[in-house]
Amino acid sequence: MKKEILHIEYPLNNASIPILWKSIGTPLGLSEWFADGVTVEGDEYTFIWDDSEQTAKLLQLKVNNFIRFQWTDNAGTEDYFEIKITKESITNELTLVVTDTVYKNEKEDTILLWNKQIDELRRKTGI
Repeated sequence: MKKEILHIEYPLNNASIPILWKSIGTPLGLSEWFADGVTVEGDEYTFIWDDSEQTAKLLQLKVNNFIRFQWTDNAGTEDYFEIKITKESITNELTLVVTDTVYKNEKEDTILLWNKQIDELRRKTGI
């Protein structure tokens, strides 16, 4: 079964780009809301939750804009997940756009998981 690309937008009207970037673009920031801990060795990020861990390769990064990873389990595929900051040109409002690749039957669960994670980001950063 082929995966599809999922885009989820989260308006963050009270946020600033530097605060958002620190939260999504640094291991310390990611360990505050995305995982219990994050270690980095080269372009390999290990995300730790309770008694489990998962490693992802950093595919792309543009400071103050986006970060894209691929779980090592998905190596050799087109699967990835990305967290991107966008700014509305007219209103200057910020939106966090999450892109993930999912199986159709896992779409709802993936959305719920990202909603939970972004709620935690909002709680930790006050945005």
